[in-house]
Amino acid sequence: MNGLELDAKCQSSWRRRFLRGLGAAAGLAGLSPRLLFAQQSDRGALRGTDFDLVIGPTPVNYTGADRIATAVNGQVPAPTLYWNEGDTVTIRVTNRLPAVSSIHWHGILLPADMDGVPGLSFSGIAPGQTFTYRFQVRQSGTYWYHSHSGLQEQTGLYGPIVVLPKGGERVRAEREHVVMLSDWTDEKPERVLAKLKKMSDFFNNKQPTFGEFYSDIRKMGLAAAVEKRKMWNQMRMMPTDFSDVTASRNIGGALRYLINGATSDVNWTGLFRPGEKVRLRFINGAATTIFDVRIPGLKMTVIAADGQDVEPVTVDEMRISVAETYDVIVEPAEDRAYTIFAQSIGRSGSVRATLAPRPGMQAPVPDIDEAQWLTMVDMMGAMAMSGAHGAHGAGGGAMRHAQDAATAGDPHAGQTTPAAPATSRAIHPPRVTHARTEYGPGVDMRVDMPRTNLDDPGVNLRGNSRRVLTYADLRTIGGPVDPREPSREIELHLTGNMERFMWSFDGQKFSESLPIRFRHGERLRIVLVNDTMMNHPIHLHGMWSELESESGQFQVRKHTINVQPAKRVSFRVTADAPGHWAFHCHLLYHMEAGMFREVVVS
Repeated sequence: MNGLELDAKCQSSWRRRFLRGLGAAAGLAGLSPRLLFAQQSDRGALRGTDFDLVIGPTPVNYTGADRIATAVNGQVPAPTLYWNEGDTVTIRVTNRLPAVSSIHWHGILLPADMDGVPGLSFSGIAPGQTFTYRFQVRQSGTYWYHSHSGLQEQTGLYGPIVVLPKGGERVRAEREHVVMLSDWTDEKPERVLAKLKKMSDFFNNKQPTFGEFYSDIRKMGLAAAVEKRKMWNQMRMMPTDFSDVTASRNIGGALRYLINGATSDVNWTGLFRPGEKVRLRFINGAATTIFDVRIPGLKMTVIAADGQDVEPVTVDEMRISVAETYDVIVEPAEDRAYTIFAQSIGRSGSVRATLAPRPGMQAPVPDIDEAQWLTMVDMMGAMAMSGAHGAHGAGGGAMRHAQDAATAGDPHAGQTTPAAPATSRAIHPPRVTHARTEYGPGVDMRVDMPRTNLDDPGVNLRGNSRRVLTYADLRTIGGPVDPREPSREIELHLTGNMERFMWSFDGQKFSESLPIRFRHGERLRIVLVNDTMMNHPIHLHGMWSELESESGQFQVRKHTINVQPAKRVSFRVTADAPGHWAFHCHLLYHMEAGMFREVVVS
């Protein structure tokens, strides 16, 4: 719970201070200190069709400093909810915070008024009030729930959901564990956002150094090394800008990474018997961190993505973007411990847990990999892949900057067009156009020729000699939910000004935008073009997003699609859910800064 291994000398003193805080928090939450303490040590799950959840403050200590987290029933993460496919669940959520709160059931198909997004689906849960969610569970798999109010998700309000299928699991396992990844900061998240707005690279501890410059001179020669720095300086961008907030220990507000609410020092342990098949339900419940996960000594067979069964694929490592879930099977044959190792995409930090036959066992923890610079592929997309040189400029360059001629681009924001057949799309990929709204202070780069390859594991995973999962490996069993071809296509660009920490769709933040309108019952294609050099996990509420291959064929069904830098992806949606829905980047600070749209199905 506390996130530290305390020596016997200070343990008694710390326990007295902790219990005093625990009692105060329990009073605020309407719970007894004894119940709170039992829940924290037991990590008990909740099962059935009827649930009572209480949102309230709870003391935590992950870094050596006492802080107050936002918890559910006194737990961070919140209790794992076990549902059965086909059941109708009733969930009474009471808010004991001094501010409005909410719970969104991420990836769950339900009526719009049960979705839990204040301002769209309901007004939120006021302090002291109880809101009752009630809906039928129409799917199975691994999902999660979290606050959709302000920045509460960063302060601890998130938890796992496991929906058991009617006919039993397609792939049987003798044992299973939920493995929930998350990030924590001792800083108030509002202060973290304020720091990012003032200096977007405030938390970046891997900036270019003179040593790296000298190394480049030896490898490339002086002229090439100087040109490399000159290019990045002209773009006013950072070649190591992978994450908004990092785990740098010498920066106030830095992150601490957690697995099931435990730091590496605490070392959460999942037990197994040698020879068993073990199902691990990975959930990235972080506010802002994309994780790369591996278990040295064990292969992972991926059997589900975002709750949906996929054709099994065996890998050494996988990138789990924020809000994604993956189910994997591992088969530890030896009577020894194995480390579950998750490092951040920017390599600023990591967290480990352990699989072991007995409690207390440990395995070696890998070193964090060296971070690489973003490449031309991450800036220029398809042009870089075809061997072109140069980063930006006039004319038909693959990447343009906001200071380029603002007369370029398409004048129609959020352009809607008839959908092209898959066969013609494979031969003649649609031309990327830029809305007029992209030409302003909120956009500092535009990619004219984005890449479309789904087989790229992404920056800091390329060429690492390990078998890394990519979207090209994933194929949902059973095919699409709707066999119809799309009749309409909507293209949206993921845009931002990294220096000013401004984020948007088509250059318009949420407060400046109009809703995106779907016609009830239509089948449409959404095209996303990432005009930035950061990954963006994009989540559409209420409906499945069925990712297409490069040739326009059905690939994999997901609720969150990670869009790599300078990348174009497309997915099909059946607009079968009337109401007002959220559509946003799941990096919390990007969403809060404007990368959010309303979708209206009518």
